[in-house]
Amino acid sequence: MTTPMKKIVIVGGGAGGLELATQLGHKLGRKKKAQITLVDRNHSHLWKPLLHEVATGSLDEGIDGLSYLAHAHKHGFSFQLGALTQLDRENNRLQLAEILDEQGEVLVPQRELEYDTLVMALGSTSNDFGTPGVKDNCIFLDNPHQARRFRNEMLNLFLKFSASEGKQEKVNIAIVGGGATGVELSAELHNAVKQLHSYGYKGLDSQALNVTLVEAGERILPALPARISSAAHSELTKIGVRVLTQTMVTSAEKKGLHTKSGEFIDADLMVWAAGIKAPDFMKEIGGLETNRINQLVVEPTLQTTRDPNIYAIGDCAACALPSGGFVPPRAQSAHQMASRVLANILAEIKGQPQKPYVYKDHGSLVSLSRFSTVGSLMGNLMRGSMMVEGRIARMVYISLYRMHQVALHGYFKTGLMMLVGSINRVIRPRLKLH
Repeated sequence: MTTPMKKIVIVGGGAGGLELATQLGHKLGRKKKAQITLVDRNHSHLWKPLLHEVATGSLDEGIDGLSYLAHAHKHGFSFQLGALTQLDRENNRLQLAEILDEQGEVLVPQRELEYDTLVMALGSTSNDFGTPGVKDNCIFLDNPHQARRFRNEMLNLFLKFSASEGKQEKVNIAIVGGGATGVELSAELHNAVKQLHSYGYKGLDSQALNVTLVEAGERILPALPARISSAAHSELTKIGVRVLTQTMVTSAEKKGLHTKSGEFIDADLMVWAAGIKAPDFMKEIGGLETNRINQLVVEPTLQTTRDPNIYAIGDCAACALPSGGFVPPRAQSAHQMASRVLANILAEIKGQPQKPYVYKDHGSLVSLSRFSTVGSLMGNLMRGSMMVEGRIARMVYISLYRMHQVALHGYFKTGLMMLVGSINRVIRPRLKLH
């Protein structure tokens, strides 16, 4: 009598989930030692830290996106398109919502998947903290669809300004949230204006663009060291971004933002990037322990506190640090967690003990488009952190994405992708305009 194959299901194809599915496919799926299934509500994957570049058109998601179905076929796992709706822990089953077409007709009915081991890697969404008017008037940047919407509205605004022949004073764009997304988007907008001006948009230059970055805390990039925050603040000011700190937004309307101090910030286009939370449906899903922002509370091994057969990684996991606080929601955290869960699942199959996850801060970098890159690098060669900026920092920033690509494709294919990217920079326009 043959033993049935172990069923491992990973929900969420972000940085951590896709890397874990790929590595499990190599280690177990190809050798028929386990059945690996990745579930995601989208057809393709795009590294989330690149969404601000998609939003401004400096990156073409059609080229950099990765098809889950094709990738699964090549790497020894299967892919199911769908959104998680329910979790039945007693019977080790999860339910996926039906898939509808644009007319609302059912393409695929709701389905159930069985699992022996489940990994929740659902990432995060923007947290509007219940601020009135935000959902109706602001754009979030949680996925490529929202980034494309921002790009279309941005291009329409710039086209309208260019055609006004000086009748319109400025294009006003407000970004709420001084974290990495808000800071990087602020700089990318000025880069987009420079490119569009060179393409023939009359009168459109940095003087015509009024970008306001609003942060409720004392400084932008609050998760990073103060000297990095100060350097980024200085760079943004140099290129013309108005940076407002200690400014709380109390409501949003069609043409701008109201602040606690009574100021009204005019805006033709608004982005909300002020905080994160796990998706709302995750709140106590399947009776699992969650925190106030819907993250699943995990043990040091990244197993959920109420079910050792369910792991959580990335932004949807609340993993406590020994020194206090929690593992920050960064791509490097998701990458490290995926590696630890991979090792723990393999250990569990072999009957070996699981090891705790230890977060290693390799530093953070924030790209200010083509203007500058600032950040800190933590390394074994240095007792503290080393400040990096300029061209070296830009190279290191890009290398973080290359590490993600290597985890998915290997060194040879990543090298070919870098070559194609270099060719595209020569033969394609720098800005996606369609």
